[in-house]
Amino acid sequence: MSRAVLHNAFCDAWGIEVPIFLAGMGVGGRATPPALVAAVSQAGGLGVLGCSGLSPEETRRRIRAVRALTDKPFGVDLLLPARIADAPPTRSAVRDEIRARFPQHAAFVQELIRRYGLPDAKPADETVVNIEYAKSVLEVIFDERVPVFAAGLGDPDFLLDRARAQGMKLIGLSGSVRNAVRQKKTGVDAIVAQGTEAGGHTGTVASLPLIPQVVDAVSPTPVLAAGGIADGRGIVAALALGAQAVWIGTAFLVADEGELFDACKDQIVASDSEAFRISKIWTGKTVRAFHSEISQAWAESGLPTLETPHQRILMEDFLAAALAAGRHDLFYNIAGQAGGLVKGRRPAKDIMADLVDGAAEQLRRLQRDVVVSLP
Repeated sequence: MSRAVLHNAFCDAWGIEVPIFLAGMGVGGRATPPALVAAVSQAGGLGVLGCSGLSPEETRRRIRAVRALTDKPFGVDLLLPARIADAPPTRSAVRDEIRARFPQHAAFVQELIRRYGLPDAKPADETVVNIEYAKSVLEVIFDERVPVFAAGLGDPDFLLDRARAQGMKLIGLSGSVRNAVRQKKTGVDAIVAQGTEAGGHTGTVASLPLIPQVVDAVSPTPVLAAGGIADGRGIVAALALGAQAVWIGTAFLVADEGELFDACKDQIVASDSEAFRISKIWTGKTVRAFHSEISQAWAESGLPTLETPHQRILMEDFLAAALAAGRHDLFYNIAGQAGGLVKGRRPAKDIMADLVDGAAEQLRRLQRDVVVSLP
């Protein structure tokens, strides 16, 4: 039996077969490892490596690993936050600053570690995510001549001339019409309109009103729809709203090729739309993640959120302790409200096939059930 085909002019322009992008999620590299990125590209979509927080050396290794697995187009996603607080150059120094300036925050983490009987462990990596760090990773991305770059936060406008010179396509992500218009003015090749239903760093506007408004505001720049899309129905809806492609994350977090902990994958499969909520606990910015005992404790603490990178490094001490104890159920799990649509773990190629077949079935259903009378 032949497989369904889902193809448009956008696919031709980007060298892909189906208008499905793997969102460049981070989570220390576990969410979008090379095997998953390559599998999505091999299946006709465009896989995107989430490299925020990874060292330049590890970023280079992962880019080359993807190339060893596929000759199809792929991309790299990196956070370029517009506002980062002044901070010392190493995580150890930032940790010392937190203890000195924000003792109640440091005590909150130590109390969590004591409550769950976790060992005293610290991340080995001393990298601080700041502008200088981002520049060092960007040098690797350009040196490796990655075909697509996506700015998960911030505007990639300062990269435009260099990207054009080597044929790199740029993608901006936006959770509002205002930001999308700003990104259009920078000259990006496509804009992801991400509704609040999405996992990770997200805004406050839902996908249904956001996507068509962004499409209208930035035309003719192509728009990729994101947030709450995890099956064929969501893809058809996004295309009907004017998007040229979809940017999907949560549906792929449970893929066999992904490296999320089993406990995190189980949380996604067992979840409903209310299990993943927005909080600033993990990075200092609004992030949708699994609402665990840890995020509830933070909400009840009444402590003000620290700026990036201080809040991220504050909580990384707890995460390192949970990881050392094998308490993956306590680890942060960033995913969207579409978790209730994810039915189980399987290979990425099967997820891709179900997305395409599901979209084709919905299009056939609409042709069958909806009567259009033209004047």
